[in-house]
Amino acid sequence: MKCRACRGTVFQGSKTLGFFRKSRQTHARLNVPALVQVAALAIIMIRCLDLLMILNTLGARGIGEFIHRSVQTWNLTTVFLGSLMLVFIEIYCAFSLVKGRNWARWIYMLTQIIAASYLWAASLGYGYPELFSIAGGSKREIFQSLVMQKLPDMLVLCLLFIPASSRRFFRLQ
Repeated sequence: MKCRACRGTVFQGSKTLGFFRKSRQTHARLNVPALVQVAALAIIMIRCLDLLMILNTLGARGIGEFIHRSVQTWNLTTVFLGSLMLVFIEIYCAFSLVKGRNWARWIYMLTQIIAASYLWAASLGYGYPELFSIAGGSKREIFQSLVMQKLPDMLVLCLLFIPASSRRFFRLQ
């Protein structure tokens, strides 16, 4: 005869060991390739280093003045909030890449196109060059500086799109 306390407990049908429960997955999960892990970590590290370099360059007083200048008009506020949104989207994409979300690499590429386009336009005098611009005497110098600034991001995109293991990982997820 069964005891009344044992009826309907978790011991029927599942195996538990203390707090851990043995899961029954019916499909195999593909391991995250090292190149995708490196790319996701690089995105996060690049953004964190960018923030630290800005804090170091401007200091606490400079950051306050920068934010104060950024919120003086609606256009500047939009550009400032848009740039913050791009950074948050990039970091979210980094975490989604490790989960195998194919859309994350495409969104990350789109954010890079938007950022590079705005930097290029602002440096040439369109938009608001006092906030985001690259110094240079000619279009060629500005373009070379832009490419050097975006080189780490371009390398991350190469890690996500070029190797066969990366493409296969996103295709199978």
